[in-house]
Amino acid sequence: MSFRSLTPIQQRRLRNFRKNRRGFWSLWIFLALFGLSLVAELIANDSPLVVSYKGDLYFPVVQSVPEETFGGFLPTEADYRDPFIADEISANGWMVWPPIRFSYNTINYDLEVPSPAPPSAENWLGTDDQGRDVAARVIYGFRISVLFGLTLTIASCIVGVVVGAIQGFYGGKIDLLGQRFIEVWSGLPGLYLLIILSSIVQPNFWWLLGIMLLFSWMGLVDVVRAEFLRARNFEYVKAARALGLDNRKIMFRHILPNAMVATLTFLPFILTGAITGLTSLDFLGFGLPSGSPSLGELIAQGKANLHAPWLGISAFVSLSLMLTLLVFVGEAVRDAFDPRKS
Repeated sequence: MSFRSLTPIQQRRLRNFRKNRRGFWSLWIFLALFGLSLVAELIANDSPLVVSYKGDLYFPVVQSVPEETFGGFLPTEADYRDPFIADEISANGWMVWPPIRFSYNTINYDLEVPSPAPPSAENWLGTDDQGRDVAARVIYGFRISVLFGLTLTIASCIVGVVVGAIQGFYGGKIDLLGQRFIEVWSGLPGLYLLIILSSIVQPNFWWLLGIMLLFSWMGLVDVVRAEFLRARNFEYVKAARALGLDNRKIMFRHILPNAMVATLTFLPFILTGAITGLTSLDFLGFGLPSGSPSLGELIAQGKANLHAPWLGISAFVSLSLMLTLLVFVGEAVRDAFDPRKS
């Protein structure tokens, strides 16, 4: 879709977004970093990208190759860091390794110093207290944090927009009951409930997402509700109702587009809050399962290992860079939808 095919209002918003150079370039930098994290298996992995052995090509990143294929004795998946397997492949072919030869859960048993080990040519950002590569965990942790934040933001927006639209459009007792329910529900101690549930079931990505969704959907309700309360008495809404349109079409075809203008300006900041919430839970030990590539766990390790400053610095730089870029993007989106800017 070309620029000229957009409506005048859309063109003005796009121009305002581009005028905010800091937010515009922050968006591209964030998308580039997120795109690289999506192919983290090609950047940080304990298996080669391509293996050529006796004229045959293998792709260990996407397929499991048994050790017997390379002259070993076991039917299990080959350990390409094993000196015997590495020498056998080198004598009969070649391997192409990713830039970082460790995955997020790979333990480096060849360290010359006790873990956590300082940065070196093999471990660019050092290792944590279990001997796992910090650079690999930062890359995988960046991906899971952004994916979790995006999923939670989208789900929260859907629920919040629907609830706010129903309250604002119908008003009266529905609005009153909805507001009282939100007041009670928002007063529940979400962290305490999460701690109690964590002692009953083992948390995972989707379980944690569902629990956080229960308390994060209220963020957009007030904004959407106010827009619907204001727009339901507009003349074009009354005209649509007089022409016989049902309430569902009036709500989502005529009023919702106006409410989405205010909603979109909040999305980057909601995403930032979702990422911060996941990181905080991981730091406290109530987030993702133990061993998951988590920036919050890396912060906790930095706190517990003050003699290894590379842990805290790596976590701080990666998390602060991510949140800073999102805040700059949010400011540019807000400027884009500001009707006072031409």
